[in-house]
Amino acid sequence: MATELAIGIIDSGFSPAQSALVSASRRFWLDAGELQEGDTQPDALGHGREVLDTLTREAGPVRLCVAQVFAERWQTSPLQIAAALHWLIEQDVALVNMSLGLRNDRPVLREACVLAQASGVLLCASSPAQGEPVYPASYPGVIRITGDARCAPGQWSWLNSAQADFGAHVAGANGVSGSSVGCAALSGVIAGFLQRHPGASREDVLLWLRESAAFAGPERRGHD
Repeated sequence: MATELAIGIIDSGFSPAQSALVSASRRFWLDAGELQEGDTQPDALGHGREVLDTLTREAGPVRLCVAQVFAERWQTSPLQIAAALHWLIEQDVALVNMSLGLRNDRPVLREACVLAQASGVLLCASSPAQGEPVYPASYPGVIRITGDARCAPGQWSWLNSAQADFGAHVAGANGVSGSSVGCAALSGVIAGFLQRHPGASREDVLLWLRESAAFAGPERRGHD
C-alpha cells in the first residue's frame, strides 16, 4: 500500500511540463448529456496549471491525482465533479482541492461530498469573498477557502465568516488569483501538515489552522 501522501485536484488539468508531477489523471466530460471519461488533455485554460503550481509550492513532494472537468471553456457540471470525486476516492487521496464553485446545489454532488468525507477525505473548496453561496464549498464539512489580501505567501487567516472558514494568499500567475489561488495555497499548507502528522484527523487540521493563522476575523476596511 502506498505510503506517500496522495492529494487530489479537480480543475482544468495540467500542462505537459507538469506531467512528471502527476501520478494519475482522468478526464470527465459530458457528451449529449451523458457522462464520459478518458485520458486527460493539456490544460487549455491555464487555471489547473496555476492551481497545481500553487499547491505544490506549499505542500512539497506529494502524489498528485488530477481530475479534469474543464476543457476549452469555463463550463462543468455537478455530475462531472461528482464523478471526479468518486475517482479520487478510489485513488486513496487524503485531500481534494476544488478551486471552483457552482451556483446550484445538486444531490449528485452533495452525495459525492458526503461519501468522500465518510471515506476520510478532506475537502477544500473555494468560496467568493462576497455574493451568493457556491457549491461544493457550502456543503457541510467542506473547508471553505477564499482569498485574503492581508496574507503573504505561506500565511492564512481564520475568517469564520458567512462566506468562508479561512483565507489565504491570493496572487497567482497567468491572471489566476483570488479564491482559486487562496484555496490551492491553503490546500498545500494542509497537505504539508498531513505529511508531518500522518493520521491527523479533520479536527486536528482545523485546530492547527485556527491556532496558526496570521489573522483572525474578516478584513476590516476603513471606508465601509
